[in-house]
Amino acid sequence: MLDIKQIRENPQTVQERLQRRGDYDLQPLLELDRQQRELEQARSQLQARSNEIGKLVGQKIKSGSSPDSPEVQDLREEGNTIKTRLSELEPQERELKEQIETFLLTIPNLPSDSTPIGKNETENIEVRRWGDEYLPQNANILPHWEIGEKLGLLNFERSTKIAQSRFVSLIGIGAQLERALIQFMLDRQTAAGYVEIIPPFLINSQSLTASGQLPKFAEESFKCANDDLWLSPTAEVPITNFYRGEILTAEDLPINHCAYTPCFRREAGSYGRDTRGLIRLHQFNKVELYKFVHPDTSEQEHQKLLHDAEAILQALQLPYRVLELCTGDLGFSSTKTYDLEVWLPSSEKYREISSCSNCMDFQARRGSIRFKEAGKKGTQYVHTLNGSGLAVGRTMAAILENYQQPDGTIKVPEVLQPYLRREVIGER
Repeated sequence: MLDIKQIRENPQTVQERLQRRGDYDLQPLLELDRQQRELEQARSQLQARSNEIGKLVGQKIKSGSSPDSPEVQDLREEGNTIKTRLSELEPQERELKEQIETFLLTIPNLPSDSTPIGKNETENIEVRRWGDEYLPQNANILPHWEIGEKLGLLNFERSTKIAQSRFVSLIGIGAQLERALIQFMLDRQTAAGYVEIIPPFLINSQSLTASGQLPKFAEESFKCANDDLWLSPTAEVPITNFYRGEILTAEDLPINHCAYTPCFRREAGSYGRDTRGLIRLHQFNKVELYKFVHPDTSEQEHQKLLHDAEAILQALQLPYRVLELCTGDLGFSSTKTYDLEVWLPSSEKYREISSCSNCMDFQARRGSIRFKEAGKKGTQYVHTLNGSGLAVGRTMAAILENYQQPDGTIKVPEVLQPYLRREVIGER
């Protein structure tokens, strides 16, 4: 979340930066903050007077005044009046603080100064492309769902019978390819210095709040009926909360984690889009990359994370491009984001396969994740960064299309052949 002190001291600057993302009005928050500070000041003054009265009563009795003397009784009566007033102010102030907290939880992160200004995804900026030499030459490429079902790798119809639409079952070599991709991605990222975590796949509301999914995006996630537990929408959530409420040391940083998890999303508002295939499912697998870093190295570590996600696509020899997201397309918790989009030849489009974001101290402030430097007073919030390394189903879709051969078989990418122990999928 944003720092209320920053908003209070620089309201116009914060408002202007928020306006780059959309229509946000800070005036109601500033009014709540003004009321809360006035109550706090009044309560502080009354508390000081109450303490003063207590001392005066003690001094007068010690100097010989009777506890029943008018002078002492007047002081005690004033003290009781103050206590009554304090008992009225404290819940009012507590309610205002709760309203301020609730308001702050709905405000997105401020875009960085280097983030391009734009209204929506059409104004994102292409940074670079990679792998043009690997663009497939096959002119009759079937969509991945068609070739996948034709080769017996995927089944959507029976999955709908088991669950509902937007679910898939992977069969035989299809299931093996999914597992091979997960293992390959984890092997590459652990070799790059990420420490693997297998976190809980069920998470509580506090965890979703710290990472930024709650309260704004409750409709995007699946909640258990009888518990304060949700199905994880991404491993970003449990890893963000791995150090929630802790004070790390500067020597601990950077902390790099990777994690494989299934992810569950309602995809609210996206119905009618990508109704076929592996692009937009309610359940999918993903390998996540996550960094807790010192603020001074935040931008540098963001570039490293982007490089580590790109390395998977390059190893698989899948053509892709890098986009820098504009302010209107940023995720709620992000201050700066790069998307990786892989080439899908059947639709002749690049499609998102990873989103690499720098959240700076936004999530750390929500989750109270701090660090302390030796020899310095106080603590600072860490910066958090996350990115897919990669979305597994979308990677499979890209392989089924980019490696599709004219005879209807799928060539196995060279780096996956040791995992699958085969060079071709679909040979008779």
